[in-house]
Amino acid sequence: MSAFPGVEASPSAPDGGNHADHGPVHARPRPRITVLGVIGELLVLAGVLLGLYVVWELFYTDVQGDRAQREIVEELAWAEPEVIEGDVATSSVDTIPDDLKVTDEDPPEMAYPEFTETFATMMVPRWGDDYVRPISEGSTRADVLDPLGIGHYEGSALPGELGNFAISGHRTTYGKPFNRVDELHEGDALIVQTEGIWAVYEVTGWEIVDPTAIEVIAPTPNRPGAGATGRFMTLTTCHPLYSAAERWIVYSELKYWAPTGHGVPSELTEVPA
Repeated sequence: MSAFPGVEASPSAPDGGNHADHGPVHARPRPRITVLGVIGELLVLAGVLLGLYVVWELFYTDVQGDRAQREIVEELAWAEPEVIEGDVATSSVDTIPDDLKVTDEDPPEMAYPEFTETFATMMVPRWGDDYVRPISEGSTRADVLDPLGIGHYEGSALPGELGNFAISGHRTTYGKPFNRVDELHEGDALIVQTEGIWAVYEVTGWEIVDPTAIEVIAPTPNRPGAGATGRFMTLTTCHPLYSAAERWIVYSELKYWAPTGHGVPSELTEVPA
């Protein structure tokens, strides 16, 4: 009979469970927790978290930034719908007559934009007929470049004006508006639209500089003591890809400006060679 009421003895122990003849039972040893083991597990966890951050930074911010910048452009009441939809080349939209193109006079004065205000859009035929990005005032990452796209250096000229219309944008992450900057050729059109004018610039050259080379955004690029001697636009972005060690600079000069409401620049309907 079992030693406990209501419980039968084990059939393998006919003597009522006497295991005196059996060998000793050894418990499985517990795994030892070592400092090196803990450090290894923490390093694995850190690697996983780092990998997730890289995926978020490189891919998710691009999707999010591209969508946000598209919505900003669509909300601009004066933006050309054919341009936004990227179908200028296939639509019947008129192009600006030559007699409205101005090369050596200031455009109508516009109020200088407030910090973070979106005041223009940019189109680059070399980067595709669906490339339309907003330009907002300021060049800080947290306030402008990350959430809004292309930033305008505060204090630099406005589109079409005498001086240097200097702008900055990411080459990777957050919609990467200047990702294809290395594909630009001399003579390529860079087109800016504000509520009042179209400003068409033409690429004149490019170079790679240190981040401290602020003379590239001087009123006359690389001639900080010369004042404004022409109508320029300068693009700045990081170089190389996935690094901020240097800056890729693209220089351009105004080809002409024209008032809005009379069609779009013919450069938008042409395929770059």
